[in-house]
Amino acid sequence: MLNIVIFGPPGSGKGTQSENLIKTYNLEHISTGDLLRKEISTNTQLGALAKGHMDKGELVPDDVIIGMIDSFLDKMKNANGVIFDGFPRTVAQAEALQELLKTYKTDVNVTLNLNVPDEELITRLIERGKTSGRSDDNLETIKTRLQTYNNQTKPVLDFYKKQGVAVDIKGVGTIDAIFADIKKAVDAVK
Repeated sequence: MLNIVIFGPPGSGKGTQSENLIKTYNLEHISTGDLLRKEISTNTQLGALAKGHMDKGELVPDDVIIGMIDSFLDKMKNANGVIFDGFPRTVAQAEALQELLKTYKTDVNVTLNLNVPDEELITRLIERGKTSGRSDDNLETIKTRLQTYNNQTKPVLDFYKKQGVAVDIKGVGTIDAIFADIKKAVDAVK
């Protein structure tokens, strides 16, 4: 099973590049953001709890996310592999994912780190907020999300670097050029 963590700050292109990975390698996609938005749109108790955190630019509690991931993986036992998009966001989540994957007798093969300058991220997120209805459409929330990423999520990259599975990818340029670099990194671990 090919397991890929696609990593980068909000607005770095994880969702777009995940779509390319899915098509190219016939992988399943776990986007915690999508899972949470589904819970919010269907007005579940989990959705209301998650929305409160997301609207403030905060992370949703680990136990909620890990439970959703486990449920998803249980349904994907025969898949070619999985892309983890927007997860893990903390070292504790990375450790929990590693333990969870062990129960499925697999591990993370590669972590793709999309590097994009903050100015570009802010521009992308403001535009995305205008068209998507997401809660990240104002500068204050965006800055909080980027600060949360830098303080809590960026250390996850060090976790994967220590394991020798992290690859830096320039996240600025054409979608095709960025994906060509991603494909090289994935093909190297297949």
